Amino acid sequence: MASSEAEYLITRKKQIDRRKRIITIVSMFSFFGSTVFAAVPAIQKAIQPKPAIASPAVESGLQQQARGYELVLQREPENRLALEKLSVLRLQLKDAKGAIALLEKLVKLHPERQDYKVVLEQIKKQEGEGNSQTNNQPKPN
Repeated sequence: MASSEAEYLITRKKQIDRRKRIITIVSMFSFFGSTVFAAVPAIQKAIQPKPAIASPAVESGLQQQARGYELVLQREPENRLALEKLSVLRLQLKDAKGAIALLEKLVKLHPERQDYKVVLEQIKKQEGEGNSQTNNQPKPN
């Protein structure tokens, strides 16, 4: 009886080991299969030729945003948020005069806001420095 019990335990251990190997192999195939499904689209995207660089006729994102805020201001000329954002965009687009006009309107609409006044003065100061530098440069003959 001891031998049949030992044989049973040996047979049972072999069955358990076989199941472990099968589960390990299936798990490995599943892992690598899911990795392939994730990697193949990424590789295909990397291989595809890049689109041509946008032509100069295409407007930049900042200009498009500025147009959007201008449309809002056409409907609501005193919209504080649109005035603020458009003035920031104008500064980013190197249009200091346009930003100054918007900030002056903000100061008139909201005289209690000191931040508008401070920013307006800073921009005017920078604009004045920029103009004096261009005026002081010697003119070519």
